[in-house]
Amino acid sequence: MIQGIVAAGHEETARAAEIILREGGNAFDAILAAHFAACVAEPVLASLGGGGFLTALPHGGVPAVYDFFVHTPRTKRPVAQCDFRPILADFGTAQQEFHIGQGTIATPGTVKGVFRIHRELGSMPLARIVEPAIEIARRGVVINPIQAYIFNIVHPIYMATPEAREIYGNGGPEDGVAEEGENLCQPQLADTIERLAVEGEDLFYRGEIAASIVDHCRQGGGHLTPDDLEHYDVVKRDPLQVEFVGARLMTNPPPSSGGILIAFGLELLKRAFQSGHALARPAYLTLLADVMALTNKARVDVLAQQQEAGALSDSVLSPDFLRVYQEEIAGRAEALRGTTQMCAIDGEGNVASMTVSNGEGCGSIVPDTGIMLNNMLGEQDLNPDGFQLWQENQRMTSMMAPSIIRTCDGAVVATGSGGSNRIRTALLQVISNLAHFNMEPADAVMSPRIHLEGGKLSVEGVFAPEEIEALVSRYPDHEIWPERNLFFGGAHTIMMRNDTYSGAGDPRRGGICRIVE
Repeated sequence: MIQGIVAAGHEETARAAEIILREGGNAFDAILAAHFAACVAEPVLASLGGGGFLTALPHGGVPAVYDFFVHTPRTKRPVAQCDFRPILADFGTAQQEFHIGQGTIATPGTVKGVFRIHRELGSMPLARIVEPAIEIARRGVVINPIQAYIFNIVHPIYMATPEAREIYGNGGPEDGVAEEGENLCQPQLADTIERLAVEGEDLFYRGEIAASIVDHCRQGGGHLTPDDLEHYDVVKRDPLQVEFVGARLMTNPPPSSGGILIAFGLELLKRAFQSGHALARPAYLTLLADVMALTNKARVDVLAQQQEAGALSDSVLSPDFLRVYQEEIAGRAEALRGTTQMCAIDGEGNVASMTVSNGEGCGSIVPDTGIMLNNMLGEQDLNPDGFQLWQENQRMTSMMAPSIIRTCDGAVVATGSGGSNRIRTALLQVISNLAHFNMEPADAVMSPRIHLEGGKLSVEGVFAPEEIEALVSRYPDHEIWPERNLFFGGAHTIMMRNDTYSGAGDPRRGGICRIVE
């Protein structure tokens, strides 16, 4: 008998969910187990000091989005007193400046998020749900090629302080980050997870860990105070729902921007298909690039200007606004952040899709916890007006868009992606592959991708030559990547149709998919 299906960005993350499903836990128990395991096995991407979103569809129930993303501090510390400094991340083909230090830490929401989700949707004791994560934190997890690559990119962050070097260093004479094949043990983090499961979320937001976080920030140049932790709340939202090609998309609503941008792109594609425009490749691919360009323009024209969630949804998806961009498509000739995704569907039909992030991490460890807090206040994507100009006491926006799709034939799909600004384009392409071309999840995920931003088109070079030629002739400012790459997201995707399960972990980000029997 099949217990369900899971997909995630690491073998140990998927294994934790698999263990819980096999023991009779539901999809929400499994997703929590996966998340705790990701905090151990994917430490650059997931942390108890970060935040994220869960889109949940209980069997026979009402869909909901649990927003446990980070929140800006309630008061600002003077800039001169802040620990806020740049580091250079090396992607090989390019370098990018990130900012770290305790002045980059926003109020974390992960711990409150997992406890709220467990109270409302879980079926197993939390102490059992966290056991797989505790086990791998104590025995260690072997660093795989993807995690080694990510560590190498951001190694200045994980070598920034003696405490971080003690956990993530390779133990050599030089300050090198742990490498592929090495065993990463995190006993302090194991103890912290175990204590949280016993003592509850107040340990983190009002108790001993809270005091340690506040003292750490006060002495080290951070903004967080007891008020920030005590007043943090998880926000339960109605998902943004959009109809397309006989299916219904349920995704992350405003104030986050990823879901609304994906919905905007799908609506433009739907109108183009309805008009008979660009139904076949390579014309479809150039249409897709044009839609990405217009989505970028919409983001500038409207998303950056509208603050109210209702106004945001109404303005971007209004017929008049869409008509302008539809006409712009029809008039043309045919021709970064640390984020990870996990999803689960159980045998009862409960569906969970979760995306989480720690930014890249602030570079320092909360004493005696093994937790590196986020650096979201140092994320340029999240602070477009300037690093010290963020508004106090606000939920930060995000591109993360964990999503669930119901199709007209009764299938249900859970998907989502890591990849900063590439999240919206990765998911737009995967969802379009599923809906417009009736692909199975594995084909939808494996299909090559493009990404357009700032007028530059990035293309995975595994497209057919004539498809690449059509794309680059339309967009002369381009880069051809030699193969599939984590730059283009990690859209782990699973499906249940008539008691048949299928799915794919995206290999671009070490994806693993398991059908659990």
